[in-house]
This record gives sequence, structure tokens and C-alpha cells, in this order.
Amino acid sequence: MKLTAYGAARNVTGSKHLLEVSGKRILLDCGLYQGRRAESERRNRRLPFDPASIDIVLLSHAHIDHSGSLPTLVKQGFRGSIYATHATADLCEILLRDTAYIQSHDLEYLNKRRKKRGQAPLKPIYTMDDVEETLPRFVGVDYDSPIRVARDLTVTYRDAGHILGSAILEIDARESGRRTRIVFTGDLGRADMPILKDPYDVRAADVLITESTYGDRSHNHAQHVEENLASFVSDVARRKGKIIIPSFAVGRTQRVVYGLHKLIRDGLIKEMPIFVDSPLAISATEIFRRHPECFDEEMNLLLRRDDDPFGFSRVRYVKKAEESKKLNRMSGPMVIISASGMCEAGRILHHLKNNIGNRRNGILIVGYQASHTLGRRISDGEKRVKIFGKLYAVRARVRVFDEFSAHADSGDLLAFAEGIRRPPRATIVVHGNEEQSLALGRRLTERGFPRVTVPFDGETIKL
Repeated sequence: MKLTAYGAARNVTGSKHLLEVSGKRILLDCGLYQGRRAESERRNRRLPFDPASIDIVLLSHAHIDHSGSLPTLVKQGFRGSIYATHATADLCEILLRDTAYIQSHDLEYLNKRRKKRGQAPLKPIYTMDDVEETLPRFVGVDYDSPIRVARDLTVTYRDAGHILGSAILEIDARESGRRTRIVFTGDLGRADMPILKDPYDVRAADVLITESTYGDRSHNHAQHVEENLASFVSDVARRKGKIIIPSFAVGRTQRVVYGLHKLIRDGLIKEMPIFVDSPLAISATEIFRRHPECFDEEMNLLLRRDDDPFGFSRVRYVKKAEESKKLNRMSGPMVIISASGMCEAGRILHHLKNNIGNRRNGILIVGYQASHTLGRRISDGEKRVKIFGKLYAVRARVRVFDEFSAHADSGDLLAFAEGIRRPPRATIVVHGNEEQSLALGRRLTERGFPRVTVPFDGETIKL
């Protein structure tokens, strides 16, 4: 029984963990690596294991850094099943298609520039055809219902409270007459956040594989999010500026729209045009409506009252590219919410290019930004950033709101681990930048957890 970390090991992207147990090779997540362009190309084009040797994929949730390499896996030989909650399977249908489209669209733009320089054109990592070959391999599962995925393997999906459909995986394996429960957190959410249920409290685990995105950080309290958001939006609006919000189409966009809805309803910010410029976010919002099993009591109560917090009349959802371009010619005040959340692809790049140099405007960062992404450079306060290969001065006011984070912070992660009745015999800390993973590992060791490991990329750990 062993685990090899092939991604999200001392970094926070490209989650791929190969679990070998009960004679099976099980891949926990299969995400795209996001970061420096050259490194991302190298990592994403060729997987670090033989895809044909993988028996099963257990997918924790739909975010692209966890699911985005599934078409590559299938393209390179995987022929097994991909298990995921029903909501995750529905989201992956639109997310993977969108990722294939964005690759093709963005490369078309970049290849025009490469052609002028006499450079060879780039090809997409995978195409829409590869996505269509992947989708039939999904098997939708219910929360809290054990499923047998192999002779000596049973998996139970528990609600992780991170995004719609996200799951903690409880893997019960029998090997050499011994039973072992392996718990994989995926990305763990936060308690008492709007829209989704709180994360499930796991009580038993022999092996724990935990994320550590915020392993050494505490979030600002969520109760202050409304006043902080109102202050920032009102300040930019007074200058007749635009508020540009890079946002993940799944989860974060719906959370931001919900927050703005409450602020306007309660009179804390003035009426102004609000645009969600992401066809993917529109599709994702429709999927949200189809999965009330993921909602907390407050959200279900709102829906029963016919108060639609995802599509209220003040928000305009932008589908066509021409409509998106018109936004850059309009005057503020206005809010533009657009993908991608780390500013690495999609329409947000055009909005940043057109607005980042204007002092009247504001850029609101509402999600985690991986190292070496454009979003990270902006949130770190760099004065000049490169967009589509050209440098732009950052004059717009930048504000980072970790109150919107859907990730558990250090205290949440420790509470989750300590909620297990007996410390696991092995704990593996993944999905966090090195300093965050090491910090969480130290704290778990101090609290009596034996055999805490923070693996390097490609390292194999015997369980």
C-alpha cells in the first residue's frame, strides 16, 4: 500500500495522487498544473505515469486544478471509470469543454503573434474531441452512500463544503486480510459560509491525506466581508471607476453575486450595472439550481421564497464575445466579474489589459492565486505585469479579499484532523505551497500525529 504525489506536492496546483492498494492503481484527482507557461506546458502535455495503467479515478471536485487533465489521461490511454458526485460530473461537463475551447481560442490569439515573429504555432494540450471521449467515463455517486469500486475497495463521498459537489473521500480497503480507511480531503471548505453545507466531520481514518492551501494562515472573519466589500465597491464607484473581479466560474462567482445582491438589497451600496462576463459562469449557475442537495438551510429557504440570489434583475450575464468587448468601451461605475480566477486565460485578460492602467478602477482578488500566475503577481503588488506578452503598468487599486476564500484555513484544517478519534497511523500533507504544507505538518506533529509527511513531487510513501 503506497501513495505517490505527482502534483500538488509542495505546491498548490495540478493535483494528482496515485494510490496503490488492494492490487489497484487509483488516481485521486487529475488536475491541470497552473503557473509559469513553459513549466505548465511541460507538466500538462505529458503525464508522469502510464495512463493506461490506472484502474480508477476518484475525483474530489470539479475545479480545473483537480479535474483539468482528465482528457489528457483518456487521450493517453486511460480506459477506466471516473467516480464523482452528480454535481461534480455535471460541472466537469461544462468546465472541461470550456478548458478545451479556451486553449484553442487563446492559442489562436498567441499564434498570430508567433507567426509575425516567425515562430512555429503551438497546439492545444487537448481538444473538444478528447473531452467528448472523457465525459462518458464519469460515474455519478450520491453523498454518504458507500459504493464498491473494486473487489476489496469501497468509497464513500462526504460533503467537503468547498464548491458545489466537492467531496471528502473515505476509501475503505482490504489488503492481506487487513482493513484500512484512507481519507482524502480534496479541497476542504469552511464552516458557516453561505450557500453550501458545512464540511462533513470525519471521525475515523487510518491514513489521512490532507490539503494545506492555508496551512499557516488564518482568514479574516467572514462576518466582516459585507462591510469590507461595500467599502471597496463604494470607493471605486465614487471615482466612476470599474471594479474588475477575476473569479472562478464555479463557486466564487456565485458567492460574489450573492454578496453583491445582499449589499444592494440592504442599501449598503448604490445601484450600478453588474456584469458576469463568463459563459461558463452562466452555465455553472444553471447547474447550481439543479443541485439543492448541496445547499445549506439558509439558501434553500431563499429559494423556497422565490428569491433567486444567482440571477437577480440587477445582474447582466454576458454570453457573446462582442458584448464582452463593449464593456471595455463603457464608462463606470460598474462591476465586471469574469473568469479565469487566477487570470491565466479567458475574458478576464482582456478586461485587465483595458482597465489595469486606470487609477479610477479597482481590481478585487477574491480567490487563491497560485505562484507565478498573473493573479498572484497582481495581488503581490507588482507595478508592471505582462498580459498577452506585453507589459502594463498597474495603476488600478488592488484589494485582496480572503474573506471569500472557500478553503479551510489553518485552524479549520487542524480542527478537522483533530476531529478524528484516534490519530491516523500516517498523515500526508499535500496541496499547499511548501511553507504552508511544512507549517501544517509541524503543527500536526506537535499535536501527536505520528508519521506526518510532506512529500516532494514524485515521492512515494509507504502507508
